[in-house]
Amino acid sequence: MIRVLLVDDDRMVCAQLRTILSAADDLVVVGEAYDGAEAVESVVRHRPHVVLMDLHMPGVDGIAAIGHITRFPAPPKVVVLTTFDRDGYVLRAMSMGASGFLLKDTPPEDLIGLVRVAADGHTVLSPAATRRLLAASAGRDAAREQAASRLRELTERETEVLVCLGEGLSNAQIARRLHLSEATIKSYVSRMLVKLGFSNRTQAGLLASEAGLTGPERIG
Repeated sequence: MIRVLLVDDDRMVCAQLRTILSAADDLVVVGEAYDGAEAVESVVRHRPHVVLMDLHMPGVDGIAAIGHITRFPAPPKVVVLTTFDRDGYVLRAMSMGASGFLLKDTPPEDLIGLVRVAADGHTVLSPAATRRLLAASAGRDAAREQAASRLRELTERETEVLVCLGEGLSNAQIARRLHLSEATIKSYVSRMLVKLGFSNRTQAGLLASEAGLTGPERIG
């Protein structure tokens, strides 16, 4: 039997999913959770093979829950259920270790089959959702390339300083990291802002993030 945990703050959605999955002889719904924290506890308690996870929930959301669950020894396969109101959330969920994503209006017979596929260790992608994800990813890649192109006139040291700005470090902290004086760092920051056409360091820090130099999607 494939053990399935349902996670959604809408109890009606959980009830509908339970009805659909219970029609299959080889699937059993072992529990329901209504927020991310309860989802993590339920995985420990019920040991499901597959978790169907909503992303938008009060308190601990699905993104955070996926991050916890996928760090467990022999974690279950986590499949995101989404209405695609925020494509970026799905991209983040996949980067946190989700095994796939499905639209909430996936036909019942397809949902049952895709849960089986996920339990076998394969990635499951709803065709309509895949098109949206690819479009969102392409748009993000284009934005990253545009941001990266603005950095090409910076020197290697200026780029190092920019990365530090992206991490929210002060001049003093940057100086300690790069083994330079604060006055030197201030000079680097000023020259860099002029080159980039920015008026403040916050703008530069955001550019570093957009270019993939900082954050969970850091290049390298």
